[in-house]
Order: sequence, then structure tokens, then C-alpha cells
Amino acid sequence: MLMTTTSTIEGRPVQEYLGVVNAQSIIGANFLKDILAGLRDVFGGRSKTYEKVLEQAKEDALRELAEKAQAMGANGIIGIDLDFETVGGGGSMMMVIATGTAVKI
Repeated sequence: MLMTTTSTIEGRPVQEYLGVVNAQSIIGANFLKDILAGLRDVFGGRSKTYEKVLEQAKEDALRELAEKAQAMGANGIIGIDLDFETVGGGGSMMMVIATGTAVKI
């Protein structure tokens, strides 16, 4: 499955547009991760803990996006957009939304 954030794929013309696909992934950070991230807020630096959680959520959303596009008969997704949000009480969960256009190339 070819996936890109651009609206075209150089040298691979779109034969058919199959429609918009989207997928969401919501991952909660546990209590210990929240404490460690809080320490990073106080002392500064990057929070590898949250970076790993966000990366996992992104990969899950993109995998689901590809599965949905394949189910439509697509072999590519163009114009992918990724949105990151916090949800839940106190922003305790992280959500990644992936949207794109399923195509046959």
C-alpha cells in the first residue's frame, strides 16, 4: 500500500478515486507515565514516554487506515492528514486521527 501526505504520486497516476477513509487510535497513558512526564515538565527535556505512546497511536491509526482502504479495493492513499489531540478527564488519553483518500494507482 502506497501512502503519502501529497495529493499525487509522481509517475503513478490515479486511475480511480475510491473515497475518503479515516481511522482513530486512542491510547491512555498510565499513572506512572504521567508522573514521569510531570517530572520532565519541572526539570525540562523531552518526554520519551509520551513520544513512544504517540508513535504507537500514530502507527495504529495508519495501519487501520490502510486496512480500510484495502477493503475498498485501494492500493494507495493520498493526501493523508494526521491530527493529534488529548481527550478524557484532564487530557489523560491521546488520540490520533488519520484521514486520506483511497485510490487505485
